[in-house]
Amino acid sequence: MKYYIISGEASGDLHGSNLVRQLHLQDLQASIRCWGGDLMQEAGATLVKHYRDLAFMGFSEVIMNLPVILRNIGFCKQDILTFQPDILVLIDYPGFNLRIAEWGKKQGFKIVYYISPQVWAWKENRVKKMKRFIDKMLCIIPFEKDYYKNKWNWDVEYVGHPLVEEIEKKQLGVKSLESGVVRWGTTPGSPLIALLPGSRKQEIAKKLPIMLEVAKSFPDYQFVVAQAPGLENDFYQPFMEPYQNVSSVQNKTYDLLLKAKAALVTSGTATLETALFGIPEIVCYKGSPISYQIAKRLIKIKYISLVNLIMDKEVVKELIQDELTTANLVKELKLLLTDETRKKQLEKEYADLKKLLAAGGHASAKAAQEIIKMIR
Repeated sequence: MKYYIISGEASGDLHGSNLVRQLHLQDLQASIRCWGGDLMQEAGATLVKHYRDLAFMGFSEVIMNLPVILRNIGFCKQDILTFQPDILVLIDYPGFNLRIAEWGKKQGFKIVYYISPQVWAWKENRVKKMKRFIDKMLCIIPFEKDYYKNKWNWDVEYVGHPLVEEIEKKQLGVKSLESGVVRWGTTPGSPLIALLPGSRKQEIAKKLPIMLEVAKSFPDYQFVVAQAPGLENDFYQPFMEPYQNVSSVQNKTYDLLLKAKAALVTSGTATLETALFGIPEIVCYKGSPISYQIAKRLIKIKYISLVNLIMDKEVVKELIQDELTTANLVKELKLLLTDETRKKQLEKEYADLKKLLAAGGHASAKAAQEIIKMIR
């Protein structure tokens, strides 16, 4: 059978690659064409367009690149028509993929959406269109099934979260990383604190200086910055230079989390990854005053981190906007490192979180199964 898969970001490439492997396992005749990245290509899909050519973030950047975006959409439609897949599989990336879903449905293609857009946070009105153009929605966050059913009368499938299997795979396959610690650190052998400041230059410039100041209060710890894929070392150096006990790693975020004692993490998927590794964390968010005020009015959620949203309570401390100060970070980090009661409580909450996320099953295998079932 023929599958056309579209993802537009690094996370979509990761989850898409596991899906591609499962499709090949469950359908030995599978022919898969994709928009994604190196991981999907390595898993056995024919790569049409790399996500590096698609990643336009922010209102002004989208406007400036509108001709490119429209050309990409036109090219994508033509490529799908030429390939004539049995099914279109769309992974997250709603700005692009919802347009393709609407067009694809009108062309008579079956449409499966894997990893729902976070419409429960904002742009809820999208759901009306989504219901019309998507044949099967495969969700990875537990509360989404009830959200769609109770609020929109739409039966969707919860398949479990693909990060569970990804992180378990990493934990099972891990070898000794002691040499890595020596290589990363200016003080070999000292305990590590992971800093995950985000993936975009603007957000890193806003938050990383505040995070790094914390290092002065913990001279016996090594603070290690996880650099974002695609950002050059020179960008990080000026932020890190004033500190003796600060270093960085590239493409080793999971290795770092395996060894860290605690982490300061920008909101997003990284908060969930850190929790699944069992690392005590503080969630950090700070935007420009105007952007923050706009977001506060548009986004209707109780918490900013996925960990707290899924658990529906404050499991991890969130320091947002004016609360994100070095003094507050130092205070909270001391608690995480020294308060045994707090550590035990977190351990229990993390175990509950993992249980919830694994309840749907092996996400990639189940998603592949549902996709194949849709064709047949």
